[in-house]
Amino acid sequence: MRALALLALVVAVGCRAQTSEPAPVPARAADSVGQSLAPRAATRAFSQEGAVAYQEGPASADGTGRTYLGREIAQVMSHRGAAWLERPDREREERPAVLVRALDLAPDDVVADLGAGTGYFTFRLAPLVPDGRVFAVDIQPEMLRIVEDRATTEGFANVAPVLGSETSTGLRPQSTDLTLVVDAYHEFSHPREMLTSIYQATRPGGRLVLVEYRAEDPDVPIKPLHKMTEAQARLEVEAAGFQFVENLGVLPQQHLLVFERPAE
Repeated sequence: MRALALLALVVAVGCRAQTSEPAPVPARAADSVGQSLAPRAATRAFSQEGAVAYQEGPASADGTGRTYLGREIAQVMSHRGAAWLERPDREREERPAVLVRALDLAPDDVVADLGAGTGYFTFRLAPLVPDGRVFAVDIQPEMLRIVEDRATTEGFANVAPVLGSETSTGLRPQSTDLTLVVDAYHEFSHPREMLTSIYQATRPGGRLVLVEYRAEDPDVPIKPLHKMTEAQARLEVEAAGFQFVENLGVLPQQHLLVFERPAE
């Protein structure tokens, strides 16, 4: 979100109104852990299939003008919006403790917090996997420095920042048990490539959990491009090979969608 990790400040104010572990990358590193699926410079160079999936057009308010499978991709929050991510009323509005409990993590799970931002969820997940690890994945070094500094200060030895790219999580193949993307997927500039990278990084039987504000609910006070319907989310994620498991209806305003990489 979780991009890697997976809005400008003006958008941020109103938009969201064991073995084969990936090696961590310091927040200041220039490259990701895994091999990127596409060169960073070639952001507009898609395969024939990708060219059909992506279309370019005039940008709407808070949008990029690029659409994927009929959905316009939203603008990305910059590191200047970090304070909004840590706002005091987020606990009441989003119930993050409920979300984390619903993940039902095992103590040795390896979790990727994709689009980690300031680590809001990273540091809620870390105590639940004392024998595992949490990788805070983001494409903004400024965000990852915040995570790195807090992990050092508070002694979270099982937290490591990973610098991803617009097309890759930066994680090694089949290295994660669960990837969590909270309110970030709708901002991914290359969702098709990122979903492919998430799939490759997920162990067979592992999960992808996507959290997005419910577009079906007009009472959710979030700008339209920063909400998603369950149907649209399933369309995009299932196209990458994941199987839909369930929508856990435990959050007041958001979908909690669980997908699984089929066991081999």
